[in-house]
Amino acid sequence: MKFNVLTLFPEMFSSLNESIIGRSKEKGLIDINLINIRDFSKNKHKKVDDTPYGGGAGMVMEPTVVYDAFKSIKDKKTKVIYLSPQGKTLNQQKVQDLAKEESITLLCGHYEGIDQRVIDTIVDEEISIGDYVLTGGELPAMVLIDSVSRYIEGVLKEESIKEESFTNGLLEYPQYTRPEMFLDKRVPEILLSGNHQKIDEWRRNQSIINTYIKRPDLLKEINLSEKEQKMLEEYKNLKEGGSK
Repeated sequence: MKFNVLTLFPEMFSSLNESIIGRSKEKGLIDINLINIRDFSKNKHKKVDDTPYGGGAGMVMEPTVVYDAFKSIKDKKTKVIYLSPQGKTLNQQKVQDLAKEESITLLCGHYEGIDQRVIDTIVDEEISIGDYVLTGGELPAMVLIDSVSRYIEGVLKEESIKEESFTNGLLEYPQYTRPEMFLDKRVPEILLSGNHQKIDEWRRNQSIINTYIKRPDLLKEINLSEKEQKMLEEYKNLKEGGSK
């Protein structure tokens, strides 16, 4: 997977040289091509913005410099995404869909935004990471790179992806490791049993309960078995009884 990033602050992306993403870059599984938009400014002071037509606060990134930076990209079939609070919210399904692309170009805006004409010309899709405004598109771009990279073959073990939150519509079950006893709290006995069928059933039930507690809205899209529905009802009755 090739990520091209059009940005005014390429140094912000140094954190992607660490951990899983860094190792994936070293293995050649992903390639992150940072393009400094400011390098394409014809202004002697490398200025890339100007006052908005019609007046108003702030500055707007000029279309020419953004377009010239984009034209420097060699991947002619790249999918161009503008990181914008006006875009559709990034979710797990979108992440998995984007992981099927061969090349993605991320456009990071700043100031009051980018001249609409260049957005209309080069952008295929606008994506947001939430209903709030940040100072620029760099952090959202890093979030997108991280989330999408995890679904590229070889970056993670396949079983790791299958069992994590949102992959099957549910939140993930609780995880435990050594020591067996911590602050007078013991690891659930079922996890020490060696009975993998029972462990899988326990984890599925814990995922359902975890989703009910934290994101009950997600359960509307899940088809629970009769046994799972009964388990969840028993949990609800137990919690209601304990709160009286």
